[in-house]
Amino acid sequence: MIVVGGGVVGLATAVVLAESGRRVRVWTREPVEQTTSAVAGGLWWPYRIEPEALVGEWALATLAMYEELAARPDETGVRMVEGVHGGTTLDGLGAWASHVPGLRAATAEEYAGTGLWARLPVIDMPAHLGWLRQRFVAAGGTVEERTVTDLAAVDAPVVVNCTGLGARELVPDPAVRPIRGQLVIVENPGITTWLGLVNGADAKSTYFIPQPDRLILGGTAEEDDWSLTPDPVVAEEIVARCVAVRPEIAGARVLEHRVGLRPARPAVRLERVPLEGGRALVHNYGHGGAGVTVAWGCAQQAAQLAAG
Repeated sequence: MIVVGGGVVGLATAVVLAESGRRVRVWTREPVEQTTSAVAGGLWWPYRIEPEALVGEWALATLAMYEELAARPDETGVRMVEGVHGGTTLDGLGAWASHVPGLRAATAEEYAGTGLWARLPVIDMPAHLGWLRQRFVAAGGTVEERTVTDLAAVDAPVVVNCTGLGARELVPDPAVRPIRGQLVIVENPGITTWLGLVNGADAKSTYFIPQPDRLILGGTAEEDDWSLTPDPVVAEEIVARCVAVRPEIAGARVLEHRVGLRPARPAVRLERVPLEGGRALVHNYGHGGAGVTVAWGCAQQAAQLAAG
């Protein structure tokens, strides 16, 4: 069995398959640490992903996994961190929200406005991707850097397509489109909580997420923009928006600029398609801005489809 794609969705899927006793290989176009997943801010929250009814189920399954992994943060890269989603109310969310432990209206001391307080997983993505690869290899899997140009030509009884934005050309599926996200990584001036002011309809948002050795500032959501080059003007705007909320961010030394292309689709494609010779192709792509949030739930369903 071959999983094509080495991001968080591909690796989680490969782990579930390998730990169920299957012989699995991951083919990834670039090193795991250089995939789109490595650029993600790493906060668990369903964002820019459909269909909502299924997303809730996948997200809650993934939340349960992260809560378990957070007991070993230095090893897994997963921590539980408090924060506030500004401008968000419980009745504006799906049914899944009632199953998130502790999710409640923020107090005036926590946030000056309408918002939701939560203690959610924050994932240090480079560390987590490395841990996922180690867990997969420990289960008997292998990771190979290979470029695939034809999924049907991959020589395996079951091929699992976790190629994200690559599915646009590889399937081909023109419904897959990029949503460009730009981040600024700065030295953390002592911020221990995250904040999200994100409107799914707006190309600009304001959020900051503390990681162990840095602070991630965001962000943007620019549809159909393929540029991977950081825009210095956009970076200045991101910092300014975050400083307006937390003035102590002003002057924090910039460590890095990052750009990632979220693999958006009207709905996640998670299905089994027959191939010639009794083989099968399982699609698991189109997770938009929430691949980290639904990775394990989708992996479990993809593994069931792979088993037939």
